[in-house]
Amino acid sequence: MLIRERRDEDLPVCVGLLRAVHERAGYPVNWPADPAGWLTPEAALGVWVAVDDGRVVGHVALTAVGERAEVERLFVDPGVTRRGIGRQLLDHCVQAAAELGRELSLEVVDNRGAAERLYRRAGWTETGRTPIDWGGDHATELIRFRAPVLD
Repeated sequence: MLIRERRDEDLPVCVGLLRAVHERAGYPVNWPADPAGWLTPEAALGVWVAVDDGRVVGHVALTAVGERAEVERLFVDPGVTRRGIGRQLLDHCVQAAAELGRELSLEVVDNRGAAERLYRRAGWTETGRTPIDWGGDHATELIRFRAPVLD
């Protein structure tokens, strides 16, 4: 498994994977009008893909939020889940944020059972919940997590 910076030519593949994730798992809750733009947040500190056997199988972005950093746009090809790819992408963000000297957090809606379990198993700590009204019938709360501190 290789994690590398996302390239322009990766974007169509990433949009296709995002569509598959949306259809299978409901992420993102609301499909973006411009999926390629959504995958490239303005405040991005880095955007990476996971590559397995020469094929893009995962995606993640690290964004600046004030002096902190946040994990965003994390998803894995539904055909290769449960192989540790999401964990590797998450760990990559933890390392990148540490190198930048930024505290790291993320937010997930409460209908993401597998994602929430991943974060907890990876040592992330829940720091709060906020009711949301944009999740429709699919989600009612936004759960915030703080990354584990590296030694």
